Amino acid sequence: MDKDQRFLLLVTEPSAFSQLFVDYLREQGDFSVSVTLPQSRPNPEEALPKVILLDIDHMSEASVYAWYTHYSEQPGVALAVFNLADEDHAAELVSAMHLQGVFYRQDDLALICKGLTTLMEGHPWMSRSLMARLLEFLRQQQLNAYRPACGLTKREQEIIGLLGSGSSNQEIAGILNVSEHTVKSHLYNTFKKIGVNTRRQAIYWARQHLGAPPPRGE
Repeated sequence: MDKDQRFLLLVTEPSAFSQLFVDYLREQGDFSVSVTLPQSRPNPEEALPKVILLDIDHMSEASVYAWYTHYSEQPGVALAVFNLADEDHAAELVSAMHLQGVFYRQDDLALICKGLTTLMEGHPWMSRSLMARLLEFLRQQQLNAYRPACGLTKREQEIIGLLGSGSSNQEIAGILNVSEHTVKSHLYNTFKKIGVNTRRQAIYWARQHLGAPPPRGE
């Protein structure tokens, strides 16, 4: 395939490091590279990239999910993330989104370039241990589909589902037409029922037990 057709779209904030990263990829990678900001939105008139690489260090979860929902149904587009802290962080993201590539902060540039080339060729790039965790997650999700959601009320399931889509308390309140105080009260009760202490843990629980969240705005 021609290099111009092997197109990487890097989603990140401008910095000295990101510029060095881009320069390296353009010099060493057998693909072209374009850069855009996390808050940018895809232009439907532009050619689709072969790989989209999302910089987790410079994107909110809602922003990551917005990019994911736009491109997840596009055939031939591989979604990947980089600058992940560890495999636990990767497992949370991969269980919530259909990602083809995962790169960590400690990965050197040569390894990232090799992984991106693999993605360009249509193959996934993630460790065997992460793949095993993903398969176990999917197995558990199938089992949980036939079980009650830990005694949560319908309203609590709605709220924690919206939490899983990256919505803030204020956004959840607006969507459900309730007060922000009501949302906080429901979340407090829900956290106790499912045995978690943080929003991140609650989001992971929701995606494991309630399935993937619906795209925001639907």
